[in-house]
Amino acid sequence: MAVKHIYIVVGTRPNFIKVTQFKRVAAMYEDIEIKIIHTGQHYDTKMADVFFEQFELVPDHFLNIPPGSPNSQTAEIMLRLEKLIKENGAPDLLMVVGDVNSTLAAALTGYKLSIPVAHLESGLRSFDRTMPEEINRILTDEISGYFFVTEQSGINNLAKEGKPEDTIFFVGNTMIDTLVAFKTKIDQSTITAQLNIADERFALMTMHRPATVDNKEGLLKLLTVIENITLYYKLVFPIHPRTLKNLSDFGLAESFNTNKNIVTTPPLDYFSFQKLIASSEFVITDSGGIQEETTFIQKPCLTLRPNTERPVTCTEGTNTLVPFDADCIARYIAEIHNGQYKSGKIPDLWDGKSSERIVRILADIL
Repeated sequence: MAVKHIYIVVGTRPNFIKVTQFKRVAAMYEDIEIKIIHTGQHYDTKMADVFFEQFELVPDHFLNIPPGSPNSQTAEIMLRLEKLIKENGAPDLLMVVGDVNSTLAAALTGYKLSIPVAHLESGLRSFDRTMPEEINRILTDEISGYFFVTEQSGINNLAKEGKPEDTIFFVGNTMIDTLVAFKTKIDQSTITAQLNIADERFALMTMHRPATVDNKEGLLKLLTVIENITLYYKLVFPIHPRTLKNLSDFGLAESFNTNKNIVTTPPLDYFSFQKLIASSEFVITDSGGIQEETTFIQKPCLTLRPNTERPVTCTEGTNTLVPFDADCIARYIAEIHNGQYKSGKIPDLWDGKSSERIVRILADIL
């Protein structure tokens, strides 16, 4: 029985969360071997090493690309991945994850080396080409041969783009596999006690997009939103050092620092952050993956973006796209506070078994 070799390429924290169960599942198959390659796109300890430690997941190869611009990192990934493949032999399939620069770089490398490429989390579209991630998604799907989809919108988008029906597989969401697999450890996290909020009602905020935190106008609106939230709740805010610096540079640090209901934290490990989501009253964010996690945990989520590549989190889940308008956000906060916010449901196949479905499909098609 010939063993089929699969490389999975990851590069960022969201990627890591989506691949934690593949090796465990592949171990059940005599003819499937999976190796994980970490490009190094997220290279600091907080963003990478601590996640691998918690997941007990050691990548088989590290490309160790240096920090740099998107172009330089993409080029380095392609050169180093090609070298690794030539030294170790071509796999039977190269799987790329998500929508980051590592995703596109690895897909291009596989395509140029005539290695079949599968895209995990394919078909998602925000229809906003000003987002670098959207370009990565579109181009990766153009050169992939197999498409593993998390929600119905992905199937619809790929069909409109002319992808063959027999190459599209609705498998669910592997990010949920990780939440399910590590639920006990998440529940055991002591982060709420560490932050002295174990008995408090609190909201959780993440903000990182430049349009929100890199200009005075955005920061002023953000401070108004924070004031509205802290009328009702404590606010836990894992804040990026860049945002703190911008608050100071624009002369806005005092109103932030004197609000006694704000609890700031450094970047958090996976278990701590998921415990905070589960323990919060609601989450307010401008991120992508958090929309999915809150939908699965059934926690209200207000996403300050004009669009989402994950529409099922809004149509079926607990997520709402909200304009970056303090009055509008305040109305949603009041709905949540008064128990009038919508209740959602968990989307189809978000059941913790997506990795199993994918490996079973790979065993059949390779």
